[in-house]
Amino acid sequence: MEVTRTVAEARKACDAARSAGRSVGFVPTMGAFHEGHLSLIRRSLGERDTVAVSIFVNPLQFGPGEDLARYPRDEDRDLATAEELGVDLVFAPSVDEMYPGGEPEVTVDPGPLGDRLEGASRPGHFRGVATVVAKLFHVIGPSRSYFGEKDAQQLAVIRRMVLDLAYPVEVVGCPIVREPGGLAMSSRNAYLTPEQRDAAGCLFLALSEAAQMTRSGERDGAKLVAAMAREIGATSQARLDYAAVVDEEAFQEVRVITRPARAVVAARFGATRLIDNLLLPMP
Repeated sequence: MEVTRTVAEARKACDAARSAGRSVGFVPTMGAFHEGHLSLIRRSLGERDTVAVSIFVNPLQFGPGEDLARYPRDEDRDLATAEELGVDLVFAPSVDEMYPGGEPEVTVDPGPLGDRLEGASRPGHFRGVATVVAKLFHVIGPSRSYFGEKDAQQLAVIRRMVLDLAYPVEVVGCPIVREPGGLAMSSRNAYLTPEQRDAAGCLFLALSEAAQMTRSGERDGAKLVAAMAREIGATSQARLDYAAVVDEEAFQEVRVITRPARAVVAARFGATRLIDNLLLPMP
C-alpha cells in the first residue's frame, strides 16, 4: 500500500493506474474508521481495480464552536486497517498541502440545496464539504467515488456538483451501517456516554415509525414529522434540532409524498450532535 502526503504524488499514482488500464475507486474520509467506512472501502475493492482512500479532517466544513479540535483521529490504526483490507493508495495530506495559501478565497457554492436543514443548522458547512470534495476529485481524477447515505444531504450536494460542474466521477451512494440497536455508525458516536448511546437509539425509532406510517398509507408529511418529533422528544437526553420529510433529490420539505422521499432527523445528546435518515417506502 502506498501512503502519500502530497497532491502531486497522489495524482501521479492514480494517473499511472488508469494508464495501465486499471479502473480507480475512491473513498474520501475524515479518518477514525468505523464499520461504515469499511463498508465503502470493501464495496470499492469489489468493483474497481485500484482503490484510493483519503484521510483528511477538513477544517472548512467545521463552524465556530464545532468539534474540529477534538474530532476523532487515529491515523496509525486507519493505515493499518486500510492495508489489511487491500487498499492500494492512501492520500493523507496536511492542511497546508490541501490549502497552501491558507483558507481559500475561491470556494464551491452548494446552491439552495446547501442552505436547507443541515445547511441551515451549520451555516457554511456544505460550502466546505463541496470545496474539499472538488479538490479531492481533481487530485484523484476520473473514478467511481463512494459515499455513505448517512450523510444523505451531503451525498445530494455532491451528486449535484458532479452533474452541474461535469466532473468525470461516478458517485455511488452506499447503505447506512448501523449498530445493533439501530444507531447509525458515526465517528462522533465515540463522544457518547453509555447512557447517551442508549438514548440515541430514539433517532432510528423515530425514522422507523415514519416508515411504518408510510407503509400503512400515510402520505401527509406534517403527520410523519410530528410522529418523529414526539418519539425523539420523549427521550429526556435528546434535544431535537429538526425532523423533516424531504424530496430525495432536492431535499426540499414535502407536504404530501408523491415521489421518493426521505425522513431526516438531527438531535443533540449532551454536546454531541447526531444525524440520521431513512428512505421512506413508496406504495
